[in-house]
Amino acid sequence: MRRLAQAAMVIGLAAALAGTARAQQVVDRIVARVGRDIITLSDIQELGRYQQLVQGKEQTQAERLRELIEQWVVQRDAMLSGFRAPAKADVDKALAGLEKRFGSPQAFGARLKELGLSEGDARRMVERQLFLSRYLDFRFRAEVQVTESEIEDYYRNTLVPELKREGQAAPPLESVADRIREVLIERGISQRAAKWLDELRTRWNVQTIGGAAEK
Repeated sequence: MRRLAQAAMVIGLAAALAGTARAQQVVDRIVARVGRDIITLSDIQELGRYQQLVQGKEQTQAERLRELIEQWVVQRDAMLSGFRAPAKADVDKALAGLEKRFGSPQAFGARLKELGLSEGDARRMVERQLFLSRYLDFRFRAEVQVTESEIEDYYRNTLVPELKREGQAAPPLESVADRIREVLIERGISQRAAKWLDELRTRWNVQTIGGAAEK
């Protein structure tokens, strides 16, 4: 009887584990294939939690899937070109900057726990974002040329009206010209990167599966 009882327990445990495995397969299904790699539902969900941590809100599932595909494309190109990963000190600094937004390490830790993220998760995603943004900057910054007339136009038609709406006085152009230049360079990098990504996406076999683009 004892052996039968033990056998029954083993069978029951196996059935429970099989049921759990089936449930996990449903929850963490493959939603896209990019080249020979896959993107899973848990990847999309993790990105959403990270976006809530950094931005206070998350994109739609379809937008997050597109973001992950683009990250894959950029990372693949960066790796093929031999672009180096950021130094540990740079990742530490970026993570410390994110933590500082929450006022204290305790508040940061509490928010991570609330979102279901570990500090390791946050560090890994901060490192990836730093790597990708630096690569895009490296690849496109030299192509972006900003003229003095473009700086003046941005100052006159964008910055000054915005400051007026906020009830603030506009500083002299000379004191903000360098910052405006950087804003316009970053805009130019983003525009070129977006066009480049659209072109690269067509070269890779990107296949979405099931209702991956829903929500």
